[in-house]
Amino acid sequence: MTDARAVCVIGLGLIGGSVLRVAAGEGRTAWGSTESEADARQARADGYDVAASVDEALARATAQDALVVLAVPLPAVDGVLRRLRRFAPECRLTDVVSVKAPVAEAVARLAPDARYVGGHPMAGTSRSGWPAGSADLFRDAAWVVAADEGLDLEVWADVARLAFSAGAAVVPAAIDEHDAAVARISHLPHVLAAVLATVGADGGPLAMTLAAGSFRDGTRVAGSAPDLVTAMCEGNRTALLAAVDDALGRLGAARGSLASTGGLAATIRAGHQGRLVLDGHAPDAVTADLTVPDALAKLRELGRRGTRVVGLRPS
Repeated sequence: MTDARAVCVIGLGLIGGSVLRVAAGEGRTAWGSTESEADARQARADGYDVAASVDEALARATAQDALVVLAVPLPAVDGVLRRLRRFAPECRLTDVVSVKAPVAEAVARLAPDARYVGGHPMAGTSRSGWPAGSADLFRDAAWVVAADEGLDLEVWADVARLAFSAGAAVVPAAIDEHDAAVARISHLPHVLAAVLATVGADGGPLAMTLAAGSFRDGTRVAGSAPDLVTAMCEGNRTALLAAVDDALGRLGAARGSLASTGGLAATIRAGHQGRLVLDGHAPDAVTADLTVPDALAKLRELGRRGTRVVGLRPS
């Protein structure tokens, strides 16, 4: 697929490094840039094209009309966008940051001429850095592509095709709806895992010796780099507060029942039912037509129904 659009990835950690592997593996012209000397050195040693600086990478993106992928932590987005405004002000732009509203606001403020369509692949591990990446990281994953009014459908298609090439399916979503959803299924689990890991560790050596599958599974994401998790969760503060309040209400009800009657059946059964919903969830898969009237509104409705887009018309 050597005629596919070139890709420039800014940030070569777990997600950005995996995106670069996907794009290069597909036969695209693809290069990256990173502030991490270790990641740059390892990526070059593995045979990937890594520019000497962000400025050089972005200038190449302008020259080749590449799709620029921001793959840096949320606190670093503003700095990259300031460079982008100078070296690639009207570029095709997406990102892989796990919260969308702050990135969209930063783009509007710092790089208003960029043709921005937000993205978020729902994949990852607790490891970080270039060595943690893999071209298979996104296979069978959902890759959110923002579908708010006013977005450029041509760039939307560019982002969707990148997701397809990674083996992912696209889930279109409005930015605010995405942020509310990931607060519940991504950011809240990080907070709960942190609390659970702390409570368990406070049980002392005996508790740690006895810790088995349920504790290890429940605390897996607490092994993620704290700075990255903090930026992700704090960046989605409003939506995460609502999810935390919901969780606290349910924990409070469980505590009240346990204290008064000794019973936890209602809490346990509700949780079991919630897990059955996940296990039985089989989203529809469709080919989306980008030529129809109100295409973005139709894409958002697909996302609300949990539908996965697996192809585009025109292809």
